[in-house]
Amino acid sequence: MFENQTNSTEIMKKLFKYLKVFGLIIILLAGGFVLFIFATWNKTFEAAYPEIKASTDSTLIARGKYLAYGPAHCATCHVPMDKMEAVENGEQIPLSGGWTLPIPPGTFRARNLTPDKETGIGNLTDGEIARVMRHSIGHDGRPIFPFMPFQNMTDEDVTALISFLRSQEPVKNLIAPSEYTFLGKMVLATGMIKPIGPTEKAMSSIEKEASIPYGKYLAYSVANCVGCHTERDLKTGKFTGPDFAGGMIMPPDEFSGGYSFMTPNLTPDQGSGIMAQWTEAVFIQRFRNGRLIEKSPMPWGSFSRMEDVELKALYLYLASLQPVENKIEKIVFAPDEEMSNN
Repeated sequence: MFENQTNSTEIMKKLFKYLKVFGLIIILLAGGFVLFIFATWNKTFEAAYPEIKASTDSTLIARGKYLAYGPAHCATCHVPMDKMEAVENGEQIPLSGGWTLPIPPGTFRARNLTPDKETGIGNLTDGEIARVMRHSIGHDGRPIFPFMPFQNMTDEDVTALISFLRSQEPVKNLIAPSEYTFLGKMVLATGMIKPIGPTEKAMSSIEKEASIPYGKYLAYSVANCVGCHTERDLKTGKFTGPDFAGGMIMPPDEFSGGYSFMTPNLTPDQGSGIMAQWTEAVFIQRFRNGRLIEKSPMPWGSFSRMEDVELKALYLYLASLQPVENKIEKIVFAPDEEMSNN
């Protein structure tokens, strides 16, 4: 019996020794991984600068202004948070930055887009600004989180937007840099977030007409309908569901008053898609009515001022989509209410 107890004690000692070694290995691996994250997350990238030059042509500047306050809704983000209601109501205030969004990868802040040389874009070249839009690479080479959909925007519209930005009055408004959480640094270090570039050669221009091709261009490359009405992983920005089938969770922010939202299905599926229920006239009128759900993250103010030709083009494109069954039971969630996508 004494011998059995001795053997058991020796086994326990060996087991404890192995556990200590195993625990030490885990600690070393975890520590190494953390060191790897902090050593490599702040990487930079290269891409060619687009050959875009700002213009002083009044027609081009007017197009850029229309895009910024309308379908491209730059003004929804690049204004101070306390000015968002003013923008919604049609005030065309300078795009001096300030919108803030806290999501798992970090706290993201929209920068000052006025031509102020100290706090805005005054010291950036046209090519540097165009590279942000086309390749999601900042002037310092760092990747831009995928909020903006302008990679395939036409040369003409990129030129128009930059021309408008240059035409604004400079506003001195220092915006703190965006800050990444450890999760954000991890996905950067491991390559889960990379700059997003064009998927095809950029068109020089596109015919602005009530057509499916123009509607597709607006939905993907200007208004970013696909960016919100497609389920995606908020940790990386990656799309995880069918295009336009809805289901993206919009977490609460300073503007939403604690409410969360889930985007509806825009495909023409008879049982679950909005487009199956709307005629062109109803679709256009819905946009003209503006915000109906308080604190909705949809930039209704900007979209309500879109021209009929563009709303008609959007309707034609969305109505032409392959139907996707994805029933979104609820789109508004009160604070602390559980969200789920069926």
